[in-house]
Amino acid sequence: MNTKPILHRDDPQAEPLVGNIKVTRDDWLNVAMDVLISDGVDQIKVLNLAERMAVSRSSFYWYFKSRQELLDALLARWQATNTAALIAQAEAPAETITAAVCNVHRCVVNTALFDTALDFAVRDWARRSGKVRRMLDQSDARRLAALHAMFARHGYCEIEAETRARVLYYMQIGYDLAQLNEPMATRLSMVPHYLYVFTGVEPRAEEVEEFSAYSKRFSEGDTE
Repeated sequence: MNTKPILHRDDPQAEPLVGNIKVTRDDWLNVAMDVLISDGVDQIKVLNLAERMAVSRSSFYWYFKSRQELLDALLARWQATNTAALIAQAEAPAETITAAVCNVHRCVVNTALFDTALDFAVRDWARRSGKVRRMLDQSDARRLAALHAMFARHGYCEIEAETRARVLYYMQIGYDLAQLNEPMATRLSMVPHYLYVFTGVEPRAEEVEEFSAYSKRFSEGDTE
């Protein structure tokens, strides 16, 4: 069995992870997040996480009173990242509705803004937990409300703003769930057409070019 610690530190001045390893609360959260995404919530167990980090499980209780408190912290982080980011992008200033939709779609290409794998893991978790299902429903409602408001700010009537918000949001969930693995070039070639379908407005060439440049940058691993 490989017991090499999987943790790392980006700060070269930080204490090296050798010998008597001291892990942080974020370390426990980060590893738990990885397990949630890769193996599901049932595999988030204190002993399992400790073994992955090659540390004693007793250190867990310096930061969390129980496994449930850790799970609650994971949900809080999901809300503070994915949900907050999508809402922030929907509320970002934009001269046109097509530019506004491009802002939202930055969440699709930039995992630092929106982690699709995490969102799917939470949706899978919600199938097993009524509490998580309620949180997911509330999150979906908040995201949709932000998209509705975005369309309304650009002059769409209430029913059209609601309809277009739903089409935009649920199409993207289904698109990601399908895991098409299509080339970035193919997806970007469709951007002007998607924008027209979502908004009923022809996008400006400079908006498409700016979004394409942004997407290519992040497809090449840029996270800034």
